[in-house]
Amino acid sequence: MGNRHIQGIIPPMITPLGDMNSLDIPGLEKLVEHILSGGVQGLFILGTTGEAQSLSYELRHELIERVCRQVGKRVPVLVGISDTSLVESLHLAEKAFAEGATAVVSAPPYYYAPAQQELIDFYQGLADVLPLPLFLYNMPSHVKVKIEPATLKAIAEHPNVIGLKDSSADMVYFHSLIQIMKDKADFSLLVGPEELTAEAVLLGADGGVNGGANMFPSLYVTMYKAAKSRDLDTVLALQQQIMYISNSIYKIGKYGSSYLKGVKCACSLLGLCSDYMALPFQRFNAPERKRVQQILETLGYTVVNP
Repeated sequence: MGNRHIQGIIPPMITPLGDMNSLDIPGLEKLVEHILSGGVQGLFILGTTGEAQSLSYELRHELIERVCRQVGKRVPVLVGISDTSLVESLHLAEKAFAEGATAVVSAPPYYYAPAQQELIDFYQGLADVLPLPLFLYNMPSHVKVKIEPATLKAIAEHPNVIGLKDSSADMVYFHSLIQIMKDKADFSLLVGPEELTAEAVLLGADGGVNGGANMFPSLYVTMYKAAKSRDLDTVLALQQQIMYISNSIYKIGKYGSSYLKGVKCACSLLGLCSDYMALPFQRFNAPERKRVQQILETLGYTVVNP
């Protein structure tokens, strides 16, 4: 893993749970193999889609160990270490390093919103002591602060900071990042929302951290490759499928958790893993589950766990 420039589709993996403080281990193992079989270029665990902030530290450490050992260097593994406690972030990073992960990912500390200079100081101090390279994670809807382009430019001067994942869904902002980082060709800029990934890659992004790749990894890999090679006919066709998934599976219910419930439900219906949700959220009930089943069948997928 000598190449630190990470590109392609790096799915933000859901965390298959057996109950509130245990993993669905058979489901986890099946899900990892399912995702890797789609040709993805990496795997991101303990992010927003992984419900990291709802999991105990014990469970997060177990997940890091199990996933890194199963992947076994087949693709880069990125590990989320976002936390309000710097000490706990470092403990997670040390575990990731010990298990052979490639990099760690950190959103700004949440609860009290830091100023931009505080973000610069925080990330540069964090990068000084991390045992692995660092990806920044721009997620303003969840942490109440945006990593401004000039702030990114300052933080990225640190040699241990190698990329940024942007989940803002703000393409004007993302294009500003591309512009301000254009002289740093080895710095990875990844986009979170799958609905925007093809556009972003066409205009200079390095790839996508797309939740739908838990369910349909090869779809998003094919989309990325088509955008990278500027095959616009294929991009336009695949974008229709991606938007159908977004406007159907992710829109059942009216809450912010609907996307995650939809992904977990679909993975359960496909026979991959449990759809148990960490509290305070609950898995879909029978009527919503039936709607997800109908969507999967419309897409041509076989439901094995109705």
